[in-house]
Amino acid sequence: MFTLPDIPPLLESLIATVLFGFVIGLEVHSYRRASNQDLGFGTTRTLTLLAVMGFVLAALDPHLWLFMAGMGVIALLLTLQYWNRLAAGEQSLLPTFIALLTYLIGPLALYQPLWLVILYVVIVLLLLSEKPFIRKFSDNIHSAEAITLAKFLIMAGLILPMLPDQPIASFISVSYSQLWLSIVVVSGISYVSYLTQTYFFPNAGVLLTGILGGLYSSTSATAVLSRRAHKVNASNRLYASAIILATAMMYLRLMLLITLLGHIDVARQLILPFALLISGSVILAWWLYRQGNHTQPAVNDTSNTIHHPLEFSTAILFAGLFVFFAGLTQAVITKFGLAGLHSLSLLVGFSDIDPFILALLAGKYSINIHIITSAVLMATASNNILKAIYTLGIARNRNVFAAAAWLVFTGFASITYTYINQ
Repeated sequence: MFTLPDIPPLLESLIATVLFGFVIGLEVHSYRRASNQDLGFGTTRTLTLLAVMGFVLAALDPHLWLFMAGMGVIALLLTLQYWNRLAAGEQSLLPTFIALLTYLIGPLALYQPLWLVILYVVIVLLLLSEKPFIRKFSDNIHSAEAITLAKFLIMAGLILPMLPDQPIASFISVSYSQLWLSIVVVSGISYVSYLTQTYFFPNAGVLLTGILGGLYSSTSATAVLSRRAHKVNASNRLYASAIILATAMMYLRLMLLITLLGHIDVARQLILPFALLISGSVILAWWLYRQGNHTQPAVNDTSNTIHHPLEFSTAILFAGLFVFFAGLTQAVITKFGLAGLHSLSLLVGFSDIDPFILALLAGKYSINIHIITSAVLMATASNNILKAIYTLGIARNRNVFAAAAWLVFTGFASITYTYINQ
């Protein structure tokens, strides 16, 4: 049987260099034609030869002195070219950077894995080809978003590694690092949902608002949707469907939090009840959508939108609630046992359940996984009842009655499931 001989690594790197340099040259040519802009230097062949030159110099001298000397010469030529273009009124540095990035392909192909070279070239191509999208996205970015991202980087990359892995207090079996990791994970999921809703789907329909808002906070999303439902036609079932989907996303969000924080055994115990609740919610939401008016009302009320979650005051509040619930849970389990924990779970559901659930998971209490699972279900049950009250009280519209009824049903179903499986 005929087989192709193995390609020498040097030849393989050369082929990759020529191919990638040629592809970048094609994209530059396409960019020039689409934007009707003269980039000031050669064609596809020029960029391909530039990539080959970088490869040859890097191959001749493994220490890359020849390569660096060649880069100096190219940089000098590009500087002179840019000076001439600047005198003609062209200020863009894009041609210069493209030439230098193409020249770097050679040593990357020689000394780095192929996947890194491919990723490098793909990034260059995307930045060239997606100019209209990048320009539009940049114009729509709020000036405060850079500060918001900086806050998240400080929380995740600076504060978290500095915190010790030791208990906060003798009566609280949760460490400083566990506490802040929970804050980072919760804030991260909420932040991704906020960015998706704000910048990728700024005019999202009612159903998508329920889905994305539910990943952020199902309680907040329910309140927002209920306010909007107050003035809509009674035949419009979109808001009922969206409220139900927001609660379905709550279960998905909790499962994601529990899994990311490493509580795999608890996640396994919750797969069946959460899957039943999510699938039932999705089916009912779809049925209500099919039955009612499909009009997507325009919403201009920005006072009801959900704002980004990365405020330090919010993080401090979450941390305070986390520590409070960790200590309270320890005291309740010690004095009242399982019955006390169930009662506490039901009461907590009428507030923010995330700090309680995460404190329950992070702590080292004298309870097994089944008890932790039942406490999580009890908290979500009473939280659904709270959202049903919000739905009816805020919307005051019979078009959301089905959503409120479903929330009450899931609440009592979760409580029943908990007691059956004790």
